[in-house]
Amino acid sequence: MNDAQDAIDIEAMRVLDLCRARNLTVSTAESCTGGLVAGALTDIAGSSDVVDRGFVTYSNQAKIEVLGVSPATLAAHGAVSEETAREMVTGLLRTARTSLGVSITGIAGPGGGSAEKPVGLVHFAAANDKGDVLVRREVFAGQDRAGVRRLSVLTALAMLAELAAQAPARS
Repeated sequence: MNDAQDAIDIEAMRVLDLCRARNLTVSTAESCTGGLVAGALTDIAGSSDVVDRGFVTYSNQAKIEVLGVSPATLAAHGAVSEETAREMVTGLLRTARTSLGVSITGIAGPGGGSAEKPVGLVHFAAANDKGDVLVRREVFAGQDRAGVRRLSVLTALAMLAELAAQAPARS
């Protein structure tokens, strides 16, 4: 096993352990990662007590139909934006009704980038059902497609762990 996969496995286990200790559930809304965050969590045996569902909303139409992202937001800011990531996680929590959610939208490459939105640009939003939202913007410069996606999975898992660690235990 390689170091990147080990790091993903460790972070996924941390998310699951934190969620179990606090009786939290998790859902994902993924674009450029194509379900890899949900996959990382569900690779671990017993994850079904934490993981509720994952949506791969790769197209703009899927973001609109499944997550309720506003067409106006997509027109004004594009799919790869903080605004879209925020609306994705808000729609995810509304749809899934889980404790925690994370959304990822970005440009994994090798094509599709621009001066304003280069290859490797990824926007993240993680939120809980209490209304707390974390957002991050990362540019994983110099990475190939697989590298951008791996680093995106790690970032998303770290954001879920951060929110889970702040949550009080639920009954």
